[in-house]
Amino acid sequence: MSCPYLLPLANAAVRRTTLRWLWLGVAALVVAGVFAILLVLSRTPGVQDAIPWIDFFHTALVVHVDMSVFIWFAAFAGVLWNVTVPRQPRLDRPALFLCAAGTLLMAALPFAGIGDPLMNNYLPVLQHPAFYAALALIGAGLGLLVISTLGGGLPWRTPLSPAEALRFGSLTAALAAALALLVFLWTFRELPTHLDAHGYFEFLFWGAGHVLQFTHTQLLALCWLVLACAAGLSAPLRPAWVIVLFTLGILPLVYVPILALQHPVLSGETRLGYTRLMQYGGGLATIPLGLYLIGHNLRNRPRPEPHQRPLRAALYSSLLLFAAGGVIAWLIHGINVVIPAHYHGSIVGVTLAFMGTAYYLLPQLGFTAPVSRLARWQPGIYGGGQLLHILGLAWSGGYGVQRKTAGAAQHLHDLPQIAGMAMMGLGGLIAILGGLLFVVVMLRALTGRRV
Repeated sequence: MSCPYLLPLANAAVRRTTLRWLWLGVAALVVAGVFAILLVLSRTPGVQDAIPWIDFFHTALVVHVDMSVFIWFAAFAGVLWNVTVPRQPRLDRPALFLCAAGTLLMAALPFAGIGDPLMNNYLPVLQHPAFYAALALIGAGLGLLVISTLGGGLPWRTPLSPAEALRFGSLTAALAAALALLVFLWTFRELPTHLDAHGYFEFLFWGAGHVLQFTHTQLLALCWLVLACAAGLSAPLRPAWVIVLFTLGILPLVYVPILALQHPVLSGETRLGYTRLMQYGGGLATIPLGLYLIGHNLRNRPRPEPHQRPLRAALYSSLLLFAAGGVIAWLIHGINVVIPAHYHGSIVGVTLAFMGTAYYLLPQLGFTAPVSRLARWQPGIYGGGQLLHILGLAWSGGYGVQRKTAGAAQHLHDLPQIAGMAMMGLGGLIAILGGLLFVVVMLRALTGRRV
């Protein structure tokens, strides 16, 4: 068999737990979609006056971002860790319960009139004890999930099998997540409390957020391997080489304890160190793997079966967006919209890989494989819209448009600036449509007839 990297679900217990984590991820995207609609309504003349909450636009934006990135990524990590690594079943149920409870609380807070949003990097917050409680519940659940995953142990048997190579990749991702939690706790302990709110949360999540990106990139590499095989392509890498790639992907994190012990958390060296860590170390596994998959399948691409078309579209779109985000990272100079262009490309590359893997897992969970035209086009619509979005941002950033500005504060005076931001807006609208289509496809499958 030329492509053995697949994800068979071991038994009924694994299928049940996998489905629960998948439902949590889809539910988070549903909530994110609702708040995306509320974002539009909160800025619509006539409608915005009917919304009684102060600064609801930024409040909705906080919840939208946290749901569509943080909780969706965490839930899908739960899906992949549950499938690939032997579990500690006593921890699985409380981990899922804590994450679900925190998600539900976070989704309900804006409707209770709680606001006071802060748009800091990585994890924007609402300044209220109830929101902090929601984050604490989710953090505790993720901690239990990581402990349960790392308790599965390393694959020591030789010769190594493809399943053990994927298991190793999952464990490296869990190790990065554990380190991110430790960095967060260390920063929380060392961070002085006299800072203003924005500065406090900016520093609180900066280091942990950068380390957590290694979890996402390791799981991205895993999904690329799985999608290549499931989509009928070829990835005849030996398991030993796959383990080497995953090891390279996690290797830069040895610098994290050195960085934490050498420099105070408020120092410029700490902030720059975490930035450089992700900038130069984040692609050590994904770059060679992506090039290998593209090069190996460039000439020989067998015609896909109907159920393979959405998977192949998701893989191609993921490779393209993640590569675009990586290239744009090298164009960053100053504080402008090139920065969000970079991380939107990278984040959406990961999201597309997770979406394709979700499609792949549906038949193994007892549901119909997505073969409709809607499923086939969804990755391309989402990926194409985001590509247009980030190219518009990168173009505008090159002409000096600053990040975290809106309206007149953007100072769009020149035609290139206006054209770039118009491209950004059009791409964003197309991407939102693509994201909603994924939710529609998944809800149709998850609420439909079992097969």
